Amino acid sequence: MKRIDLHYLILMGMGIGLVAGFALHLWGDPKSAGFQQTIWWLDLLGKDVFIGGLKMIIAPLIFASIVTGVTSLPSMTEIGAVGLKTFLYYFSTTGIAVAIGIVAVMIVQPGHRDASQNVREERVAVMDEYRDLYQERTGNDPEAPENRVDYLAFVSQRDGEQISASEFREKFGAMQEAESRGPGELFRQGLLLPILSNPFTALSESPPNTLGIIFFALLTGIACLAVGTAAEPVVGFFRGFNEIMMTITLWLMRLAPVSIGCIIASMIATLGFDALQSLGWYCMTVIGAIGVHVLVILTLVAVVGRMSPFAFLKGIRDAWLIAFTTTSSAATLPVTIHRTKENLKVSPKVADFTLPVGATMNMDGTALYEGVAIIFLIQMYGGLDDVLVSLSGINLFIIFVTAVFASIGAAAVPSAGLITMAIVASAVGLPLHYIYIIYAVDHLLDMFRTSTNVMGDAAGAVIVNRLEEGRLGT
Repeated sequence: MKRIDLHYLILMGMGIGLVAGFALHLWGDPKSAGFQQTIWWLDLLGKDVFIGGLKMIIAPLIFASIVTGVTSLPSMTEIGAVGLKTFLYYFSTTGIAVAIGIVAVMIVQPGHRDASQNVREERVAVMDEYRDLYQERTGNDPEAPENRVDYLAFVSQRDGEQISASEFREKFGAMQEAESRGPGELFRQGLLLPILSNPFTALSESPPNTLGIIFFALLTGIACLAVGTAAEPVVGFFRGFNEIMMTITLWLMRLAPVSIGCIIASMIATLGFDALQSLGWYCMTVIGAIGVHVLVILTLVAVVGRMSPFAFLKGIRDAWLIAFTTTSSAATLPVTIHRTKENLKVSPKVADFTLPVGATMNMDGTALYEGVAIIFLIQMYGGLDDVLVSLSGINLFIIFVTAVFASIGAAAVPSAGLITMAIVASAVGLPLHYIYIIYAVDHLLDMFRTSTNVMGDAAGAVIVNRLEEGRLGT
């Protein structure tokens, strides 16, 4: 009997999960014990077992793959060449992604559409209530310039109280913490301290401190090259350990069709698509801009990487489907590495270095999403009492720069972009509580932006491999 390819099984699992999720959403009672028990089992088989299993091997896989990749390079010159091309590619494509997002949202104007303006009117009514309540409690006129700061503090407090009572409260707390960081503190806490952390702590944290792991793995690999013959047993250990991690990845992949079906069913059953009614234009703008960026990536693969876009997509389809479902580029990393080596024929010397770095720092979809989201919210709420920011040229430039750099610090875990978005919002003076409106569709859009992140990582590996094949003999 002919064996069915894994990607077909994953698509079948997604289809079954979609039908089952819709059935539960339409006819199930969310308050019933049977519904809750069903969701519990779906989450157990999907998020807990499959995603948990992938996350289990992320830290050792990153460490082993980078040490293996570095020690496979002939000399320090090759390390510098591969590293420079990798970072230039990732930084350039992230900038292109943000630019595409900004152009798309400025052309489509989703925040000015009727559905968005209806949401704005609801906020206007809330602000009228706040204004009356403030005047009643303090006896001060909220319109008076001398009371402006006190009134805005009152509004912020009221919104904070409402948000803290919702399921958004944990993310809102993380966003508030991110918002309070200045550029210097962001560099210190987001980059310097994680890089210089204890490597054993970095490996054991959940989620793992990937920046710390990458930095120490690079040092270990470079030190092995510097030591030479005496370090060969260590190099051999890491190469063998890397193969073991790849084998475990293949074992986990056998669970993918069932687990992904469970993840889809749980998501549709609990969330549905009701939020799309009011945020449809925003979602279409994000997805459309991501589609344009995907075409840019495929063009780079064809022109610079000299690989057929169809062969590229076919080679990474398993990783793309898993990233789309799990919304975690870190959890997808083991599959991305394996498929890039086996299907796209990228040299392990390149793949073992570029892909772990990319899963941590190359967030094209996230950067694009952050730029679109902030501009959309300004379009929708600009001019209200507490939203004095306008879409001037300087503010668009600030959004571009902060979206690029904030995405680099985004953890490769679900909804991390929603948290780093606080940095972009703070840079232009958009109150944090307005981000709440897009939370309802964040998971849906996270599927598109994460799969784009993974595609960009794989494209980077292909392009760097092509540029370095003469030097490395790949």
